[in-house]
Amino acid sequence: MKDTDQRYRQRYVDLIVNPEVRDTFIKRSQILAEIRNFLNGREFIEVETPLLVENAGGAAARPFTTHYNALDQDINLRISLELYLKRLIVGGLERVYEIGRVFRNEGVDTRHNPEFTLLELYQAYTDYNGMMEITESLIRDVCKKVNGTAVVPYGKKDEDGNGEVIELDFEKPFEKITMVDAVKKYAGVDFDTIPDTAAAKAIAKEKGVEFEDRHERGDILSLFFEEFCEEKLVQPTFVIDHPIEISPLTKKKPGSNGLTERFELFVAGRELANAYSELNDPIDQRQRFEAQEALKAAGDDEAQSLDEDFLNALAYGMPPTGGVGIGIDRLVMLLTNENSIRDVLLFPTLKSLG
Repeated sequence: MKDTDQRYRQRYVDLIVNPEVRDTFIKRSQILAEIRNFLNGREFIEVETPLLVENAGGAAARPFTTHYNALDQDINLRISLELYLKRLIVGGLERVYEIGRVFRNEGVDTRHNPEFTLLELYQAYTDYNGMMEITESLIRDVCKKVNGTAVVPYGKKDEDGNGEVIELDFEKPFEKITMVDAVKKYAGVDFDTIPDTAAAKAIAKEKGVEFEDRHERGDILSLFFEEFCEEKLVQPTFVIDHPIEISPLTKKKPGSNGLTERFELFVAGRELANAYSELNDPIDQRQRFEAQEALKAAGDDEAQSLDEDFLNALAYGMPPTGGVGIGIDRLVMLLTNENSIRDVLLFPTLKSLG
């Protein structure tokens, strides 16, 4: 049974006739178990938060919308786990995590499925530096437990010998680079010398980077990173200090020019984790939400909405906190040497036949 579409639609047959497929999903279960073992060993507690939410916040994504008949109220499926978990930090649960499904009304490709599994964890009295340590340690530990080594192959050759296989090394310390330095290294553009949005748009036009009228200097820095840098980051690399325009829930980096204490982890040219020092100032957070509302009014259907109850929680007082989200499906892809997200989901989303 080699037809991929048939395999995905009839997974029950795929599991019978292709033992390597069954092995992949057994390993997925082991990965989830080892993640829980690692976090429980660090005194985190696992919690559950609502899937159906009035305000779908915590990420830049368009939600699915449904309707509560009993309440006669429109409701969204969650796009992240963040805002409820941070409410629990406010409530005094200082180390919490959740592994759960989230739903984003976006495209389907080898890296994206509209519903996927996300790990988010939050810890009081730390910051994005603490999240780098826990992310690196967790991935290294899980890789060793399920694969017996922290150095694993990624990529496959076809029957004709075409294709590339690389070794991903999770044993050595992960590399670290700022977003500004990454763009300078791979695109040859130094955003430290670009003073404002007009100058950023001018260099974007010169380099052929597409942007929208609403985009600010920080947005364009991010577009440069996506265009020139992401695919170059093969070995585990923390890309740190993201612009404030794309980081509405993140603390500002002291002494920086519009940057925040945020990182994304890239492996094999794709994002695996996203983390930051959590913004805990309710006044600043309200201003960030209001800026997101303005973007939404300007046509950005992935902008976040103002969440009054979350602001009220922050007003009660949230301690300094670090948080990270890790895409479970992408982690499983890396640790099982699968190139498509559909190969690590038992029942991936497919277009209906007929």
